[in-house]
Amino acid sequence: MTNVDKSYITDAFKSLQDSICDSIESMDGGSSFKHDDWDREGGGGGRTRVITGGNVIEKGGVNFSAVYGDTPVKITDALGLNSGQFYATGVSIVLHPSNPHVPIIHMNIRYFEMSDGTWWFGGGIDLTPHYVIPNDAKYFHQQLKAVCDKHYPTYYSEFKPWADEYFFIKHRNESRGIGGIFFDRLTEKDEISKNDRFEFVQDVGRIFSPTYHEIVQRNRDKSYSDAHKKWQLLRRGRYVEFNLVYDKGTKFGLDTGGRVESILMSLPPHTDWDYDYQPPSNSPEEKTLTFLKKPIDWLTHPNGLAD
Repeated sequence: MTNVDKSYITDAFKSLQDSICDSIESMDGGSSFKHDDWDREGGGGGRTRVITGGNVIEKGGVNFSAVYGDTPVKITDALGLNSGQFYATGVSIVLHPSNPHVPIIHMNIRYFEMSDGTWWFGGGIDLTPHYVIPNDAKYFHQQLKAVCDKHYPTYYSEFKPWADEYFFIKHRNESRGIGGIFFDRLTEKDEISKNDRFEFVQDVGRIFSPTYHEIVQRNRDKSYSDAHKKWQLLRRGRYVEFNLVYDKGTKFGLDTGGRVESILMSLPPHTDWDYDYQPPSNSPEEKTLTFLKKPIDWLTHPNGLAD
């Protein structure tokens, strides 16, 4: 059996970053990634890859990092850990498309361990449409359920509600998007080994490209107006609010002295905030907001068979 140690996991995450970047460039067809390697003063470093001005992607990033060193007290207190050395590695992706009908997508998979032997996997993948299309939402969740069911029968039923709760903008009382799956602190449990956990995490990474590519193909050629772009900027504002106020990965990166440019790669290139903006009655924008007010079972949603 493969020894799933931090070195093996780190190499697998690097390979995943490479393959995802290749697939995004192929899908976009108009731009390529800028590569930026960096070192962390306290130990470790990463590879930041950013794509801008493409045919599909206005701005996006696929980041890899592997950092280590003394665990800050802020982290040990927040996570309930003993003091000691930490090691953390992962891949994080955020893509902001130019067409308002193509959704934002985020994925993160990560591994964390302490020098006392404590370890776990975490991550998630979620979709943030500017305009919610039930058929796309259903397809997205079908793909996620399939990868969950491949590994453990209760994964989707556990991780989907976790995402609904996590990707929620409390001060707005609305979801960031149509959710997905979210998981954290996955360690050995009963018959589930470390190898099993890692195979699941890798499959979450592998499902990213084909799932997003399908949704992009459905929407990339749709026409849009200035009003659509205005709404896109407002929805991007909500995305910024979540990432800066609630996102655990952003907080962890900043608290461990990570590279700020890489951590804030997730932010869109342009955004907007209008004071007390209210969409027109019975508009597509108002309908989208109704989808974001409570968790939805997209697998059985009555509008999940048609746009």
